[in-house]
Amino acid sequence: MEQFRNLDRDIEGSAKRWKKFVDSEIPEKEKFPGEWKNKTSLQKLCMMRALRPDRMTYAVVTFIEEKLGTKYVEKRDIPFEVSYQESGPGTPVFFVLSPGVDPLKDVEALGKKMGFSLDNRNFHNVSLGQGQEVVAENALDVGSQEGHWVVLQNIHLVAKWLPKLEKKIEQYSEGSHESYRVYVSAEPAGDPSAHIIPQGILESSIKITNEPPTGMLANLHKALDNFNQDTLEMCSRENEFKSLLFSLCYFHACIVERRKFGPQGWNRSYPFNTGDLTISVSVLYNYLEANSKVPWTDLRYLFGEIMYGGHITDDWDRRLCKTYLEEFMKPEQLDGDLLFAPGFPIPPNSDYQAYHTYIDDVLPPESPVLYGLHPNAEIGFLTTTSENLFRTVFEMQPRDSSSGDGAGASREETVKVLLDEILEKLPEAFNMAELSSKAEEKTPYVLVALQECERMNMLTKEMRRSLKEVDLGLKGELTITADMENLQNSLFFGTVPDNWTKRAYPSMNNLTAWYADLLQRIRELDSWVSDFNMPPCIWLAGFFNPQSFLTAIMQSMARKNEWPLDKMCLQCDVTKKNREDFTSPPREGAYVHGLFMEGARWDIQTSLLQEARLKELTPSMPVMFIKAIIVDKLDLKNMYECPVYKTRQRGPTYVWTFNLKTKDKPAKWVIGGVCLLLSI
Repeated sequence: MEQFRNLDRDIEGSAKRWKKFVDSEIPEKEKFPGEWKNKTSLQKLCMMRALRPDRMTYAVVTFIEEKLGTKYVEKRDIPFEVSYQESGPGTPVFFVLSPGVDPLKDVEALGKKMGFSLDNRNFHNVSLGQGQEVVAENALDVGSQEGHWVVLQNIHLVAKWLPKLEKKIEQYSEGSHESYRVYVSAEPAGDPSAHIIPQGILESSIKITNEPPTGMLANLHKALDNFNQDTLEMCSRENEFKSLLFSLCYFHACIVERRKFGPQGWNRSYPFNTGDLTISVSVLYNYLEANSKVPWTDLRYLFGEIMYGGHITDDWDRRLCKTYLEEFMKPEQLDGDLLFAPGFPIPPNSDYQAYHTYIDDVLPPESPVLYGLHPNAEIGFLTTTSENLFRTVFEMQPRDSSSGDGAGASREETVKVLLDEILEKLPEAFNMAELSSKAEEKTPYVLVALQECERMNMLTKEMRRSLKEVDLGLKGELTITADMENLQNSLFFGTVPDNWTKRAYPSMNNLTAWYADLLQRIRELDSWVSDFNMPPCIWLAGFFNPQSFLTAIMQSMARKNEWPLDKMCLQCDVTKKNREDFTSPPREGAYVHGLFMEGARWDIQTSLLQEARLKELTPSMPVMFIKAIIVDKLDLKNMYECPVYKTRQRGPTYVWTFNLKTKDKPAKWVIGGVCLLLSI
């Protein structure tokens, strides 16, 4: 650390210079202030990681280029013929599939050139699953003897058959016909526990991955590349057809590329592909030929609910898809009055080549704004990418814990210190019998408090048990099991152990932050159950099950007024105050605090949703007043129906919908991926 001595003082002393550097759009290309610009490249990387983690992926690219040369960072596709020259009967080609890319076109094209095709009966194409294993085995047997090409698609779908495939590939790697080739394809697994491809197949093959295009420019050109001048001329209603076809291309590019923004882009990941686009254009052609007026509603329904919507499993994602189509397909576009993004209006009626030229000339530079997202979305996405990069690097470090070397001993010492610290701070379990007898009236709120205490007991009991077990293992009094080994690894790497996560609530924190959060939750519960009086302001994120508390608000109101529960909903009013300003709970409903917004911000002055400020990724919300009302009284005019999630992973952590006031069209916030979060 000697190299970085006084860095903190220098940042405090020349705050202006450092702020200018840190606020730069591309800090990795700027010079560091003062003498810090003379540090080595690696030392500069360390400072960059502390100051702007979101720019690390770019900074690392610059570092690699400087140390190893440009060829390691250039993204250029190697022609498939070059890869083919390195293959042989004993060296299969393994395609790692990427969404929206079909590597088989290259294989078929080269095969045709070299005389291998389905027509010549020396090209076997087997898509695995549904009992196709036998067909694949026959193809390998025949192909190896007679020198055919064998393509096996999606081998990740047939886990049980893979050992057999491994043996076959090995068996025919020698003594086969010299023209015999095997091509296999598989999707990459979501996480290491799902890796099923046998090592033998991976080691013997050439692995090729063909990444999909990145950025709006490449995606828009690629979408348009599926068509040609003949396509544009095939419809008798030329103006409408061309205009809507371009809308479909932009829509397709948007929803495919939104994936990179993670959960703020889509709650879940979907395999949208060019087939969805081409079939939508066929549907568009048929509908325009058959109707005298453009059936806008029907077309949007077909594209949004069937062609693309067929992939979508999450209601909020369905709403997003529908909103995009409502914004990109409307009657005004036929008069040229439609903006896809600021600075990118719909092109005038042109020929095929002119559309490509229009994209090159008019499309603004790549930024989240092209997809309707706030520029902050990119900071979040880049930070996540860089965190994943460093987590992977960290996990690849050698983990040698054999006795006799210094590292092993210090590793066990590190684990022991952390283990003692956690056990020492862990409070006693809640005495459920005592609490239950203390709560005379079992109101909906009291029941929620008791349920939460029970859930907390299950978690802390498991923590105490597993930590004591590891402690005995470290002392040599117990044999170390796989579970104990995993717990040690988690403590050493600062991650939350799996068997704790299973009993806990969704969280994206590292172990230190997670444990501090856990103790805070226990304190909040403790103060609530000391007298079962409702706290003035509730920390909604502190619950295992926030839904149960929100439901209790409706139950209390329903009992009080004898209203039917299924005719009720929650109304959410954002106050202008903070948690400290409340000393007693409201007469009905509850004050809740501790929520954050992603994708926009809440403006206290106007009490409206507003554009987010740059670099403020998740501004906190003031206290919110939640009360139950009859559904008929709910007014959704000028309201954005805002989903609430437990963590930034969104998706399955959905809790409830709060309606927030907006002057802008709700569509803006839908496309911007705006939501409320209970923890960040």
